[in-house]
Amino acid sequence: MTRAGGNGGRRRDIAGTVLTALAVLLLTASLAAAVRSIRPAQRPSFAAAAAPRPVAPGGTPTRAAAAATPRRADRITLAFAGDVHFEGRVEIRLGQPATALGPVAATLSRADLAMVNLETAITRRGTPEPKEFTFRAPATALTALRAAGVDVASMANNHGVDFGFTGLADSLAAIRSSGFPVVGIGANGARAYEPWYATVRGHRVAFLGASQIQDRTLAAWTATSRSGGVASAYSDLLVSAVRAARQRAEVVVVYVHWGEEGRECPLAVQRELAGRLSEAGADAIVGTHAHLLLGGGWLGRTYVAYGLGNFLWWRDDAYSNDTGVLTLTVRGRRVVAAALAPARIDPRGVPVPVVGTDAARILATWDRVRGCSGLSATPG
Repeated sequence: MTRAGGNGGRRRDIAGTVLTALAVLLLTASLAAAVRSIRPAQRPSFAAAAAPRPVAPGGTPTRAAAAATPRRADRITLAFAGDVHFEGRVEIRLGQPATALGPVAATLSRADLAMVNLETAITRRGTPEPKEFTFRAPATALTALRAAGVDVASMANNHGVDFGFTGLADSLAAIRSSGFPVVGIGANGARAYEPWYATVRGHRVAFLGASQIQDRTLAAWTATSRSGGVASAYSDLLVSAVRAARQRAEVVVVYVHWGEEGRECPLAVQRELAGRLSEAGADAIVGTHAHLLLGGGWLGRTYVAYGLGNFLWWRDDAYSNDTGVLTLTVRGRRVVAAALAPARIDPRGVPVPVVGTDAARILATWDRVRGCSGLSATPG
């Protein structure tokens, strides 16, 4: 009895298993047919069900997460700061490149993309150019910028080729090996005027750099079709490069080294160049060199910041230690808002964000100097 009952139970189990398997096969075939019947545009996106993007302090998605998402953002933010180098009192900062720029790095990192002017040759070799001041730094300078949240730098300035041909070769080699984007300098004119393109949250942005300072660097080291150097703001190649970038990018930014040291109001040549770049298609024009905060505002549809002052600075005898991070909010190809996060260069040469009385004073200066810039406080 026990054996007969056991065999009957196994037969019933086998029959049940066969029926279950048939049911599963029929269900699978039905689901497969249903999925095949859905047109590609109707099929559910499993990417949309991914885990939420990590969020940085202040509620802003981190850059890596923003870059990974296919969704186009309504607007993006671009941050800019002034002159950076690693001589004198700030040379020691490269001993710990991850924190070289100090607490202001948090402000730079909050933007979708950030840019500064790197006012130094990247070399330990070469012969100093015949000029009063020459600046150089090791390749860890690029590491320090990246660690601080900077995405691209301009080296089109009056110190980018301070150590001659050898220094230029070393600078270009360091840029290549680091993979850190640098504009305004190159092995020839085509490279020096070439934009760097970045796509962030569905928006393509072009960054260019050029110098308008007429000194030894432009005289001896303006890049040509046959020789390396920096991009000159006096060359028609700059305007042509902006026009070309306009065809390939939604947002075009030009970082210019210009102006007169210690002068708050822009020179006529600055204002003339700003007009030409705006007509060529620049959406934002940012500058440095005067060691002061100069006027910032709109020239029609183009946002212009004539001077952001020093940022990471080598000695305490500048015209002003007031500085800051300028953040532009861009919707489509229009800069719709601008905000300066004020900072002050401390005795170490490091820009430190400020609040209270110091912040109010710096912002009041920022508003005041717009008065002689010919710029509007609101978009045109």
